[in-house]
Amino acid sequence: MNESLIHRIRGYVRIEVTGRHLERLVNRLTEKRMSVWDIRYLDKDRIEMYVTIPHFFRLRPLLKETGSRIRLRSKEGFPFWLARVEQRKFFAAGLLGFVIGIYLLSSLVWQVRVEGNEAISSETIKQAASNEGIRRMQWKFKLKEPSELAKSIQANVPGTAWVGVEIKGTHVIIKIVEAKIPEKPPLMNTRNLVASKSALVTEIFTEKGRPVVKPNTYVRKGDVLISGTLGDETNQQTVVAQGTVKGIVWYKPTVEVPLVQRYKVFTGESKERSYLVLGSRAVQITGYGKVPFEQIETITERHTLSWRTFTLPIGWLKETLREYDVHEQPIDEKEALTVGLEQAKLQILSEAGKDAKIVSEKILHEKTENGKVYMEVFLEVEEPIAVEQTIVP
Repeated sequence: MNESLIHRIRGYVRIEVTGRHLERLVNRLTEKRMSVWDIRYLDKDRIEMYVTIPHFFRLRPLLKETGSRIRLRSKEGFPFWLARVEQRKFFAAGLLGFVIGIYLLSSLVWQVRVEGNEAISSETIKQAASNEGIRRMQWKFKLKEPSELAKSIQANVPGTAWVGVEIKGTHVIIKIVEAKIPEKPPLMNTRNLVASKSALVTEIFTEKGRPVVKPNTYVRKGDVLISGTLGDETNQQTVVAQGTVKGIVWYKPTVEVPLVQRYKVFTGESKERSYLVLGSRAVQITGYGKVPFEQIETITERHTLSWRTFTLPIGWLKETLREYDVHEQPIDEKEALTVGLEQAKLQILSEAGKDAKIVSEKILHEKTENGKVYMEVFLEVEEPIAVEQTIVP
């Protein structure tokens, strides 16, 4: 064992010795094989040295013999640390309680997470897991082996092809692989396909049923496009009409565009705040005081304390408050018309659906008033127009 470690365990002191016969004192210490070290002369009549506690109490006869005096400078080692702890019993008890609390908190289940499920609800899986003892605030040592838990959950949750249970720190992760069940085709009533909007038919493709209209035919909302009735008046049969019908639909959206565009520009100035997170609570540690910025954007970073595979319910949170300015950039009327036209097209296409496309576009009216450009746009959009209509006997 290292000699310095032995000294720290036994305890030692740093002393200052004053006298006229210091050389004689040092020689006597050597003769008596006293455990002293690091002897330094401060001046002619003063030296400093370290001595262990047992040998410190054997110094008195030698001091009388040489006419020297000592002054205690510092106390080091385990016995003195233990004495200080005894004087601060509440602090020691709090420290011990903190360590025990951390151990107990890391021995509990704080979160149960389900991964991989789509058709089966997470609540159903968590209920089956709860029946096996997997729940929040449960002691981890009371849980069965993960393989046994996985078998029990799979047996109690229909539609699972495989279940895995992983205990990771204070989290329990339940991984699910769902069984592939063939989809049953939906039962459909006999129906017609009718126009959802007034339009000019551009394309019609019939899979089942009887087409009623042709391309370049104008139809109104509700007109039958593909009939689900086959045959004549004496011999009829109804089917589920299927097919695709596209047509050109006309829109006249109105748009307003400001002649001054506003956008954010970050100044580079920021302020940080840090928090200590205990479970679901957060205590602010740094970053007190009023925020010196008028306009800010907050960016949050959270870190959780972990040790090996254990994730503890303790961590820290960092907030960065970034200052930004709102800059204004004027645009002319021609550019505003371009921006407004694009806005109108995006608005109509989002309403018409992903299969829609703009065939033609035109600005009908425009005016500038109160710092804005107001415009009415005419758009021709080709989009699917067929919707279902049940055939009532």
